[in-house]
Amino acid sequence: MNSTNPTEQLPTWITPILRAAAVYNLVWGAVAILAPDLIFKISGMESPVPPAVFQMLGLLVGSYGIGYWLVSKNPFRHWPVVFVGLVGKVLSVLGFLVFFAIGRIPLAFGFNILFNDLIWIVPFASILYCAFRWNSNPAMNSKCPTYDEAIRLTRSQRGETLEKLSYRNLTMVIFLRHSGCTFCRETLGDLKALRERISDKGISVAIVHMGNPLEGTRMLAKYDLDHMHHFSDPQSRLYRAFGLERGRWSQLFSWKVLRRGWQAGVQEGHGIGKLAGDSFQLPGVYFMCDGRVVFGYPTQHAAERIDYLGLIEKAIARLDPPIENEIAVAN
Repeated sequence: MNSTNPTEQLPTWITPILRAAAVYNLVWGAVAILAPDLIFKISGMESPVPPAVFQMLGLLVGSYGIGYWLVSKNPFRHWPVVFVGLVGKVLSVLGFLVFFAIGRIPLAFGFNILFNDLIWIVPFASILYCAFRWNSNPAMNSKCPTYDEAIRLTRSQRGETLEKLSYRNLTMVIFLRHSGCTFCRETLGDLKALRERISDKGISVAIVHMGNPLEGTRMLAKYDLDHMHHFSDPQSRLYRAFGLERGRWSQLFSWKVLRRGWQAGVQEGHGIGKLAGDSFQLPGVYFMCDGRVVFGYPTQHAAERIDYLGLIEKAIARLDPPIENEIAVAN
């Protein structure tokens, strides 16, 4: 099986937004230089600074426009320019609110803040979110192996491969989110509670995580699961080889996910730790037998709580009659 998680591309809307911001800044800068009193006259107020000072501000704003245009083709690598622009816009809005509240600036001046700053905050913040997502993608720095390469070459803390484990028993391969995630800890807690029932069914369990081997051993030891094989995969090669996707915003930060996060993290006491791995990675469960995946269950969102015993029954049912050497993914 080949990866279905390709390198994420630049969304088509980002370049036009940055170029529109560039043109706007250049035009506003030119107006401020050529007619430094115009904006204040429109607002019905006296200029609080000499014209030369406002003309210098026009030069600064115009230089931002040049910067936005230059980075518009590759904003994910040059995101600091966008970040500085966003900080300036947020501070301008806050500054206007403060000075308006104390009576130093009339409300009419708000039209300038609206078009200069306020309408750009959400697009710029969205660009920064996309940039963070792109720069945190392990696929940027590593080649994805094929499924056959991944199960034969990647070894557990005890030197075993997934291929060898699958020839001994039906093996449940559990892909975790990053170890600081409260849902990752909830998963390990569920496995601890179910380990005897899983063992009684003759099922081997392999854990795939994005920390280093020592971190994985410590993490599993906290839940008395250190007897299980675990596979360190900081560059998410196994995740990609098995076809697990990175989550979208709705799969990671929706109200449902946040509500479940409160339940698992606070009410159930799993807590939240530091980020160790790709924060956008979605988890999943795959069952392997004789080197092939007979049943797979990629989760629909980060907070999904998996019915492991139910999946085991479905996987066992796939073994008889024999199926072709393809991955069967649950709906």
